[in-house]
Order: sequence, then structure tokens, then C-alpha cells
Amino acid sequence: MEHLTQKQKVTIMIALMASMFFAAINQTLVSTAMPRIIAMLGGMEYYSWVIMIYMLVSTVATILVGKLSDLYGRKPFLLFGIVVFMIGAFLTGLSTNIFQMIAFRGVQGLGGGVLMAVTTMAVGDLFAPRERAKWTGLMMGIFGLSSVIGPTLGGVMIDHMDWHWLFWVFLPLGFVAFAMIWRMFPKKTDVKSVSIDYAGSLVLSLSIVALLLGFSWAGTKYDWDSFEILGLFAAAIVFAVILVFIERKAENPVMPLSLFKNGIVNVSNGIGFLMNAGMMGAMVYIPFFVQGVEGFTPTQSGFVNMPMTIMMIVMSALVGRWMSKTGKYKLYAVGGVCLMIAGMGLMMFMDNIAMAVLSMCVFGLGLGLCMPVFTLVVQNAVPMAQLGVATASATLFRNLGGTIGIAVLGSVMNTALARNLKGAMASQDGVDLTKLDPQTAESVTPFLNPQILLDQPKLQSIMASLPAEMQPLFERLTAMLRAVLADTLSTVFMSGGALLVVALVLVVFLKEIPLRSAQKGPEAAEAPAAQEGRKLAAQE
Repeated sequence: MEHLTQKQKVTIMIALMASMFFAAINQTLVSTAMPRIIAMLGGMEYYSWVIMIYMLVSTVATILVGKLSDLYGRKPFLLFGIVVFMIGAFLTGLSTNIFQMIAFRGVQGLGGGVLMAVTTMAVGDLFAPRERAKWTGLMMGIFGLSSVIGPTLGGVMIDHMDWHWLFWVFLPLGFVAFAMIWRMFPKKTDVKSVSIDYAGSLVLSLSIVALLLGFSWAGTKYDWDSFEILGLFAAAIVFAVILVFIERKAENPVMPLSLFKNGIVNVSNGIGFLMNAGMMGAMVYIPFFVQGVEGFTPTQSGFVNMPMTIMMIVMSALVGRWMSKTGKYKLYAVGGVCLMIAGMGLMMFMDNIAMAVLSMCVFGLGLGLCMPVFTLVVQNAVPMAQLGVATASATLFRNLGGTIGIAVLGSVMNTALARNLKGAMASQDGVDLTKLDPQTAESVTPFLNPQILLDQPKLQSIMASLPAEMQPLFERLTAMLRAVLADTLSTVFMSGGALLVVALVLVVFLKEIPLRSAQKGPEAAEAPAAQEGRKLAAQE
């Protein structure tokens, strides 16, 4: 797209940012309201599937659309993503039971996965890596902005409006984004008739689905060593091996094997995987501290998370501009991961809200330094012909890291919780049920679960309903549970920090090649940034 003027490119970027915001705000808007929506529809036991189906479909869509958009251009997939996402959102708002919502969220996940992935790829089409850094930072800022206003707005809407409107309120923005992309985004003119790797696409999808289901269900629905989980992991490996054989012979492989011979791509994707896995320690478990240990409300918990997002937005925008000026990125990656580790370290020792806010600020600064870097690094290391599939691979590894991170840290949480609770009960300060009369011990036993701390209204209701002579016992029990949960979360944050330390080691070994200041051209213009990727692509 080098024939476009700067003004035309900026106009197209506005359309892309509108598309990104449309997809992101629709996700963050319903995040805080979803538990109440599910409670209204019924079928709380299927709640995890409402989240899981979106994650599964969007992850598969992301990786498949990478190669297809390289072949046929980004525009048709951008338009397809917007339309499907709008249809999915509209139908989700019409759901009358949990099974309809799960099905329609799958449709929404298809559109969302395509839209979010191709938007990032389209930025790569418009700008050379040097200038792309600035716009990538802005795109990360748009995503972060939706993370700031979405949950709060969703909470207000679910309290004062019919829940269906959470899925419909931003649909007009979808029409605007569609019109802007239709009018402004150029079509690919050199489309050729090529064979599509249907077999590779199917086997890759099956491998990803088996892997994600395995980690999503492990430790919750099934034990880690159960036949179901081991079977899913085995299936993922078998499909991956079959995929290698298919891709070696495919004319246009959906996942080119040469991509994994590129050291920069491998290291960068590995960092993205570990960074997202460790990041879940902050994103998922900070509310446990704010609500469970400190006793604040979910709304107040959202405000504690907000500084991290604000810091991330500001830093992402600044880092994009700095990389655009210097053409260098490794220093930001090293500094960002170090700050994330420091933030996680603060979380390990936090004992009040002020320290929680400080830890989130530090973590957000580190996240903002890192977020614009690694997708750009992958795009800079491959030829333009592989831009889409390389970007999709970076997104895939980040998604896998997040999913696997949640599962692993969740298992760490459950194991540490059981161990700490047992230790607290046996300590001098613990509540020894054997010293209570059988009737009192039986009435107290159901409350020996720290999860009750996350429901403050229920906790207060239980306290008020107890006889006066049992209230001091319940207060001691609650204090013990808060201490147990605090110690458990320290273990979770330490585990997340350990993953980030491994990511830091990989960052040190990340080869830095200057960001290209041209999209494509003669050998001299591309070297050294894309030379390695071009050679590898030629081997196919």
C-alpha cells in the first residue's frame, strides 16, 4: 500500500481503530455483567462455557485468517469480521436460555477473532515497521481504553437497564466501522487463484481445541491426571504431528514450517506466551485480594485495577513513538518485563489497598512497555508475504499463554489454599473444630471455604443470622480465612513472577534487528530486518 498518501493512510487507521474499539468494547462491556446475566437465564453450571466458547472460536479464527488474508487481502476479512460479530452480538442479546447464549457467543467469537487479528495485520500493510511502531502503540491504547471504560459502563448498565442492551448498545458503531472500511480500505489487486490448505486448517484447529479444552478443564472439571485430560493432551500432540506432515507437502500451508525456523519469531512468541501466562496472576487474582482479603466491593475492585490499565495505555502510546524514532525495541522489552516482575514482587508482599494500587501501577508500566513490542518484532522479522500468518502466530501463542497460565495458576491456587487452610486450622491461632461441641462444629464447617470471602453481602447476612455467642467464633474464622487467602495469593503471585523471570531470560537472547523504514524493495532496503525471513520463505 505504498501508493497511498499519508493522509489516506491516517484516514484508514481511523477506520481500523474504530473497528478495534467496536470489538474490544463489546467484550469488556459484558465482563462485569455476565455473572448476573447468567443468573437471570439460569444454568450457572454452564457459565464457563460462555467464556470458553468465545475463546476457543476466536483463537482458531485468528490463526486460520492469517494465511487466508495473506492470499486474498485484509479487506474482505475485516468486513466479514464486523458483520459476523454484529450478528453474534445481536443474537446473543436475544438469548432466552444459557444454551442459546453459548451458541451465539461462539458466533461472536468467530467475528471477534477475525476482526481483532486482521486489524493488527492491516496496520502492517499500511506502514513499514519503523513507522508502524507508533500506530501499534496507539492501537494498544485503544484496546486499553476499552478495558478502562467497558467494565465500569457495563456495571452501570446492568444495574439500570435491561441486560439485552449491553450487546446492542454499540451495534451502531459496527455499521460506522463497516462503512469506513468499505469505503476507505483498498482491495488487494494481485489476487491469484491458489489452493487452500483445508486439511492443515482442520488438523490445526483440532489440535488447538484439544489443547485449550485440556487446560481449561484440568483441575476444575477433571483432575490433571484424569483419562479425559490426558486424552485431550494426547490428541493435541497427535494432531500437531499430523499437521507437520501435512504442512511439509502443502502448496500454501496454513502454518508454514519455515516460520518456526526463524529464531526471532520463536523467541518472541515464547516471550509472548510466558508474559501472558504470568500476567494472568495480576489480572485474575488481584480481585481476590481486594475483595476477599480486604473486603471491598466488586466495583471498588474495578477501580483498583484501573491504574494498571491507564499506565498501560499511556506507556504503550509513548513506546510506539520512541520505537518509531529510534528503530530499536530490545531495551523497552527488557525494561518492561523487569517492571512486570517488580510489580508481581510487590503483589507478593502487599497487605493494604495502597500497596495493591502501587503494584498495579508498576505492573501496568511494564505491560505498556512490552505490549507494542513483540508483535512488531515478529512482523519485522518476516517478509511481507508472511505478515498475516506471522502476526496470527504471535496472537496464537499469547492466547495459549493466557489460557494455560490461568489453568496452571489456578491449580497452584487450589493446592496452596488446601495446604494453608490445613496449616492454619492446626496452628495455635486457628479454629480447632475438635474442641467445639458437635452441633456447633457442624454448623461452622460449611464456612471453612475462603471463597465465601468474595461474597460480602452473604458474609454479612450470615454474621447477622448467627446467635450472639457464635459471632466471636465466626469473626475468628473469617480472620483466619483472610490470612489463609492472603498467604495463598502470595504463592500465586510468586508463581506468576517465576514465569516472567523465564520470559526475561528469553528477552536477553532476543536478537535485535533495526526496524525497517520501508515496506519492501531491493535487498539493500530490506536487509538486515527481513533478510532471514525471506531466505526461510524461499526454502518453502
